[in-house]
Amino acid sequence: MKTTNTLSVIAAVLFLSACSGEESPKVLRLSGDTMGTTYNITAVGVPDDVTEASLSENVDTVLADVNAKMSNWDPQSEVSRFNASGDTAPIEVSEDFVTVMRAANRVHALSDGKFDVTLGPLIELWGFGPRKPEDPVPADADIEEALKTVGQSTVLTLDAEAATLAKASPAVGINLSAIAKGFGIDAVAAQLRDQGIENYMVEIGGDLVTAGRNAKGEAWSIGIEKPEPGEKTLELVVPLEDKGLATSGDYRNFIEHDGVRYSHIIDPVTGRPITHWTTSASVIADSAMMADAWATAMLVLGAERGLEIAEANQIAVYFISRVGQDGSDPYMIETSSAYEALFDEQ
Repeated sequence: MKTTNTLSVIAAVLFLSACSGEESPKVLRLSGDTMGTTYNITAVGVPDDVTEASLSENVDTVLADVNAKMSNWDPQSEVSRFNASGDTAPIEVSEDFVTVMRAANRVHALSDGKFDVTLGPLIELWGFGPRKPEDPVPADADIEEALKTVGQSTVLTLDAEAATLAKASPAVGINLSAIAKGFGIDAVAAQLRDQGIENYMVEIGGDLVTAGRNAKGEAWSIGIEKPEPGEKTLELVVPLEDKGLATSGDYRNFIEHDGVRYSHIIDPVTGRPITHWTTSASVIADSAMMADAWATAMLVLGAERGLEIAEANQIAVYFISRVGQDGSDPYMIETSSAYEALFDEQ
């Protein structure tokens, strides 16, 4: 494990020599809106029979399917219908829903319960739903009441073989926003591979997955932002190949009440916003789905406990934490050994 107290921009790229007269690979770039944010896709070495129109149509079909299953903003989606059901008997769910819930349960179990897809009542209570600025901070009694329907290991029962999911009480609901985006990225990547595309970068809302190399024959250069509210500047650039990356931060979405800032990152165990000094957690994993979920879990855990769990489970994580307010040395960087190993090999 390595700790530094200064910020640096690391530009790490791998150059391949190009043969003289070699044809440039066919590159297609797509962008659009999905999941309440935007997506960007770069595909390199695209087969001749794959057109921009056909690729775009297939990508939109995949994203529409993911939204139809996992969007909490679509009242007709699979997750919304599960949430609206008052039935506590097992309900049949799709294969994709089972895949996401199995991953969510694994991260929940390994993260001391800090990753939790049943967090919705607390999110709304703290005002990251339909809250008005003048609304007061929740009372302790209200938090305790909301916690009764939170805790996916106790309020949800998944039977993966039967493809069913049951809730402990009608009030239990699921919010997949911290893992479904990553699943969607992986689903789009699978569609690209099905069309013979082996080199690509798929990004949705800042989270992404890469495969192969870019049009220059280099590893994909991916930036991690500095945790500065109102700014979009890079903390560092990392070279990625066949990996997913996701970042979770508390520096853009928060509320203030009586001069106190409350993060939108809620601890599902305490029912309250996180209070530690870790402000950003970036995770590199084999899939965007696992990077997405673990980035959220690591931010809730904070660097101290997060690094312990990362070391025990070989999770590649890059933490940024506040250490001072005078501006002379405002952030501390901490990385796991799995993160260091990714770049020590290059």
